Amino acid sequence: MNFLEPRRIPWILFCGGLALLTIAPATRATTLARLQFAQLAQESTAVARLRCLGSDSLWQGGEIWTETRFEVLELEKGLLPRLVAIRMVGGRAGHFHSRVDGVPVFRPGEEVYLFLWGREGQAFSVMGWSQGTFRITRNARTGAETVTQDSAATPVFDPQTQEFRREGVRNLPLTIFREKLRRTLERRP
Repeated sequence: MNFLEPRRIPWILFCGGLALLTIAPATRATTLARLQFAQLAQESTAVARLRCLGSDSLWQGGEIWTETRFEVLELEKGLLPRLVAIRMVGGRAGHFHSRVDGVPVFRPGEEVYLFLWGREGQAFSVMGWSQGTFRITRNARTGAETVTQDSAATPVFDPQTQEFRREGVRNLPLTIFREKLRRTLERRP
């Protein structure tokens, strides 16, 4: 008897649908409110240019968490030690891998501007996840550096126009980004 016999296909589809209905309530969705650049700058406790040194993942409270270590290269706001740890949900522990949309993943050696949020005695996290992550790229020929916000590639639905649009910083020269950041930080909320 063939597994995909025509009379078995409806039964297979029914069982698959039933399994999805059973699993659906257990899944959790994450929705982030869109943060404007000024909000990121004003609400973060620290803003810095950092170089990723490496990361480790671990199980805690039934979730996989990744702690990434960074060297502070330039501090624009707040107080940070020379080496800082950033803790975010998701990662790889043993044979298990957990990925949460919007949570940035960093590679050793890469440089980023991060808008950080944290309290004394706790690890920092990235404000707005992908929204508070600005990756720095260097042109191999000219050495010019540009900045791109992780969330710039994510389409956002505008209920007024009924269309999706892309927002955020894309390929902005680093000098202009720094000036925009400094002007924003000088303004009072």
